[in-house]
Amino acid sequence: MIAIIPARGGSKGLPGKNIKPLCGKPLIAHSIDCALGAKRIDRVIVSTNDPEIADVALQFGAEVPFLRPDYLATDEAKAIDTYVYTVDRLAHEWNKPIDEFAVLLPTAPLRSSADVDGAIELFYARGADSVVSYTPEAHPVRWHKYLDADNAFVDIFEQTIDNRQALRTSYYPNGAVYVFRTAVIKAGMYYTNKSFAYVMPRNRSIDIDTLEDFQYAEFLLGRQ
Repeated sequence: MIAIIPARGGSKGLPGKNIKPLCGKPLIAHSIDCALGAKRIDRVIVSTNDPEIADVALQFGAEVPFLRPDYLATDEAKAIDTYVYTVDRLAHEWNKPIDEFAVLLPTAPLRSSADVDGAIELFYARGADSVVSYTPEAHPVRWHKYLDADNAFVDIFEQTIDNRQALRTSYYPNGAVYVFRTAVIKAGMYYTNKSFAYVMPRNRSIDIDTLEDFQYAEFLLGRQ
């Protein structure tokens, strides 16, 4: 199976984050190393519009067979369109179909090669359309609220005063590993009734969007 690492240039929240040094090497290099170490991954493809990111990816052993068009690297561009473009172009250039693929976001540097292999093994074992990595939510989702313009509470769910221990654990996607059947992505979906969660612990589930996320990831990596 191929792994696609999507890494556009021009991040607004944390400028240059995909190649920002994290514990001695660029952020994206952690995901490349992880993919290269996974037994179930045959080829590691970085999809980027940025020549600097492409150069770094090549230095760390990934393939960058082409640069992504700029229209797929805007804030408005949908990730799913990037995946379709990438697998279609690879299939054309390699002259063979790509029926399934994994996606590893560079913003999840704490995932392990074993996590990637585990998600892919689950995908095959269940005959899945997709497998997405999730992690347990620390607090019940039913405690969440919207706030109006005056910071007054607006209910999302029916109110409850139950203690956390009495409420069912909820899970959220941690952005670390996605495994897709290509036909499902081309139908514009991530999930079907044959989709399953690969559950990861919270200490490997950092998804970097902000400087604070980056610093926390640096702290956790420094403890390994």
